[in-house]
Amino acid sequence: MEKKREKFSSRLGFILVSAGCAVGLGNVWKFPYICGNNGGAIFILIYLLCLVCLGLPILICEFAIGRGSGTSIGKSLKELAPEGTRWHFFRWFGFCGNYLLMMFYTMVAGWMLYYVYVMASGNVWGKGVSQIEEYFGSMLGSPKTMIFWTLLVVALCIGICGLGLQKGVEKITKIMMIALIVLMLVMALHSVFLKGSGKGLAFYLIPDWSHVQERGLGNVIFDAMTHAFFTLSVGVGAMEIFGSYLGRERKLTGEALNVMILDTVIALVAGIIIIPSCISFGIRPDAGPSLLFITLPNVFNQMQGGQIWGVLFFVFMSFAALSTVIAVFENIICISMELFEWERGKALICNLLGIGVLSMPAVLGYNLWSNVQLLGQETTIMDMEDFLVSYNILPLGSLLFVLFCVQKNGWGFDGFLKEVNTGQGRDFPKALKVYMQYVLPVIILVIYFKGYYDMFKDRQPQEFAIWMGVAVVFAGFIFFLARGKGASNKQ
Repeated sequence: MEKKREKFSSRLGFILVSAGCAVGLGNVWKFPYICGNNGGAIFILIYLLCLVCLGLPILICEFAIGRGSGTSIGKSLKELAPEGTRWHFFRWFGFCGNYLLMMFYTMVAGWMLYYVYVMASGNVWGKGVSQIEEYFGSMLGSPKTMIFWTLLVVALCIGICGLGLQKGVEKITKIMMIALIVLMLVMALHSVFLKGSGKGLAFYLIPDWSHVQERGLGNVIFDAMTHAFFTLSVGVGAMEIFGSYLGRERKLTGEALNVMILDTVIALVAGIIIIPSCISFGIRPDAGPSLLFITLPNVFNQMQGGQIWGVLFFVFMSFAALSTVIAVFENIICISMELFEWERGKALICNLLGIGVLSMPAVLGYNLWSNVQLLGQETTIMDMEDFLVSYNILPLGSLLFVLFCVQKNGWGFDGFLKEVNTGQGRDFPKALKVYMQYVLPVIILVIYFKGYYDMFKDRQPQEFAIWMGVAVVFAGFIFFLARGKGASNKQ
């Protein structure tokens, strides 16, 4: 007799766990910066529109596939697709995508935990910008430090998953997300009342057409479209697994909308924390790791009670990172159980070892293996892993999920619509069928190829042509998977 699948204990648990997966470090170190540089409130309005038109439908697709199949990406496409089709081949790429993401994300989450210790111990207190930069560099250059904090993250998050869905993943993530929200509100209020914070808020939130004209409206729209696409963590089945744990009491459009709103509010509040704080002390906010580990410690050093605010900030960042790691680990464990027919205990042990070992290349890529530069000079192994996930698996996986939900030789729009609109709440409009079939896939492809173009446009013509050829081959593979016999759908 098949074991009954565990479900979330509450609707709030589903929303907070799903949002915890979506809320990543990019919400903090990228969104505020690109928002300010792209016209502030103008960018936010365009971004929200892109989020509704692009991110939300894909998120709904993942939730629907998960709930409709009651399984992870390891089995879901095979469960819902007609016989004789190739959709289920993607399960291996979804599995590898989750692994690739964790092979460097666990390391970055380790940085956050380490900097909680750094700020609490006062190791960077009173130091100048160059000294703070050297301190961050010394961390990257120390294999022992990097390995310890990375493996601590892996063991901690696997341990939480080992407690099960309700007692582990849901319970712990709910506590972290509620604490994260409270911390953010406290820090946002503190930031707003800093002397000179008005300039930062103006840079961040007031519409500024000069920035739009400088960047070009097309680039602003594309930046909004790209960030809206990546912010919800769709494409690798990380959201699909939570759909499989969801009951049928509520329609999926409203549930996905709640997750999207919470993710967006956290991104906006992160900007209120960071931008005014930086500009109040005459420091221009950067995007990327330098913002978190060099710029902001410098800001905290100049702030009254800065050591306390620094600790709180990195606790908040640790919660944001760990909630994502826990969510993806749960997906990996569930896929392993379904692909290899393992018990949960065996899946936990095997993936503890697997992720622990496979996280080492990214760690060593900053020190002992720093000469391994697969994407060119001054790149790291993490850069290659991030490229494979962000520029390939996420967009192409999203494309495949959308095609699966709308094509007759896949699940089909009728099957998708029936699942999405089961329960109480907001209906998904049937009128969006044409948009889902033709417009949305084209937008995803544009984002995919534009990502490759921006990544390699400054390379030599021959190298550029090779990389664009690789992009075409990968996209062609997705359409190969999407071809089938057109058999009648399973109901």
